[in-house]
Amino acid sequence: MLSRFVSGSVRNLEREYGCTVRLLDDSEYTCTIQRDAKGQYLFDLICHHLNLLEKDYFGIRYVDPDKQRHWLELTRSIAKQMKSQPPFTMCLRVKFYPPDPAALKEEITRYLVFLQIKRDLYHGRLLCKTSDAAMLAAYILQAEIGNYDPGKHPEGYSSKFQFFPKHSEKLERRIADIHKTELIGQTPETSERNFLQKAQMLETYGVDPHPCKDVSGNPAFLAFTPFGFVVLQGNKRVHFLKWNEVTKLKFEGKTFHVYANHKEIILTYFAPTPEACKHLWKCGVENQAFYKLEKSSQVRTVSSSNLFFKGSRFRYSGRVAKEVMEQSAKIKREPPEIHRAGLVPSRSCPSITHGPRLTSVPRTRRRAVHISIMEGLESLRDSAHSTPVRSVSHGEAFISRSRSQATDASEGTAVISDEAYSPSDSVLPTPVAEHGAEPPAALRQINGAPCSIEEEKESEAGTPTRGAGRDFGRAQEGDAGALSEVEQVNKFLLSVLRLLLVTIGLLFVLLVLLIILTESDLDVAFLRDIRRTPEFEQFHYEYFCPLRRWFACKLRWVGGLLVSK
Repeated sequence: MLSRFVSGSVRNLEREYGCTVRLLDDSEYTCTIQRDAKGQYLFDLICHHLNLLEKDYFGIRYVDPDKQRHWLELTRSIAKQMKSQPPFTMCLRVKFYPPDPAALKEEITRYLVFLQIKRDLYHGRLLCKTSDAAMLAAYILQAEIGNYDPGKHPEGYSSKFQFFPKHSEKLERRIADIHKTELIGQTPETSERNFLQKAQMLETYGVDPHPCKDVSGNPAFLAFTPFGFVVLQGNKRVHFLKWNEVTKLKFEGKTFHVYANHKEIILTYFAPTPEACKHLWKCGVENQAFYKLEKSSQVRTVSSSNLFFKGSRFRYSGRVAKEVMEQSAKIKREPPEIHRAGLVPSRSCPSITHGPRLTSVPRTRRRAVHISIMEGLESLRDSAHSTPVRSVSHGEAFISRSRSQATDASEGTAVISDEAYSPSDSVLPTPVAEHGAEPPAALRQINGAPCSIEEEKESEAGTPTRGAGRDFGRAQEGDAGALSEVEQVNKFLLSVLRLLLVTIGLLFVLLVLLIILTESDLDVAFLRDIRRTPEFEQFHYEYFCPLRRWFACKLRWVGGLLVSK
């Protein structure tokens, strides 16, 4: 608390702040912003730097000191939104996935969406069968290194690149075969367009999972896609509601509610923390407005609670999908030049184990991939001080299959399978260690997405051992159980208090309405009976008439002052 107070005081003394935004190709854009600059100013600077006109699909994401992710609100001051000390570090990401990414008007927009989906594929958020995975990876190879050249691409060249959290040698050979034989002659633009068309048909396209628990305490992952609201649980997609079926999104504390119009369905889930639940709610409100509404003038301010206790209020401030597509159709300019970043082989990051075959780095590649385990968990949030939400790791989900595959025995696990991925596997959007099926403690406890390598190193330094992580998890579960009982009692008392206040308010309104009706000239039998009672006559002569004369006197006095002026 003291550090935040001090940091706020320091910011108030500064007139300019340094700001670094990590772009989708992992390059960085650094600028200086004024103290009162709003998010729109920074967003416009980045779009101008990228020569991007179809910018409504994108947003700026940052992580606060509590490892909670946020989207930068464009209508608010940047300094008031950031809780950390300057210089500020943020990320440019796709905020609203296009329903048909291959149909985007400009190539620069398609390229940036291509980079985002490639990132989703790498982190495991976009899942597919082996055949689809091989084709997607081959498209990436063709788009970023060009046609196969025996002189430049020796045997096993596809194994130098990391397209997925884990993959087998069989898959690598299949990727190379497709790249050598089926994609010869495709330009980068054509390969990227084909990649987008393929990715858009996958069930988990556009999924950015939020960890929650259902009413039974089972882990679940909620996501908002271009087509509706999705709940992933266990090994299947348990709920899918189209946007026109979702009528209301509401949250209270850590509880998130989804209301559907058919059969009055109400889905209830519990987020790790109130901050995570509010972030989930705001993401849902924005996605619903963007994909569901016909025009931005239909956007209304949304309250998180009921009429009498409004809670948090939020309003989506951008254009909706239909308006964005109509505006894109009017773009008439020469296509801007695209500086594509070359594909680079994977290098071992401090928090990621890529395996011994993926450590060599050719010198001919331009861009170094430093993908932290924290950035990989962009979809999740730190739950170290709340009920732990345990992810289903790729190693756990496929460990039985990998043991049965002799060709992948040396790998330990086989993540790309001939069977369709279960949607629940997308909840672990980062590679896992090859030894052991239990996910590292950092993956169970860390759900944030820092935008810097330094934060990744700090998180790694604080990662407990596996045994200590289990003990810590048990202690957390005990504390969480005690806290949950207290929270339930507090919630009950709060509900009773609200009911009491609402009842008193309604009685007061009814009393005032009754007095107005009885003192009016309305001739109704019910009101005539009330006027004839001794109690009403006493109230009329002793209270109402003096009060009316006092108000009339004050009004005449105010009227006289106005006339004299």
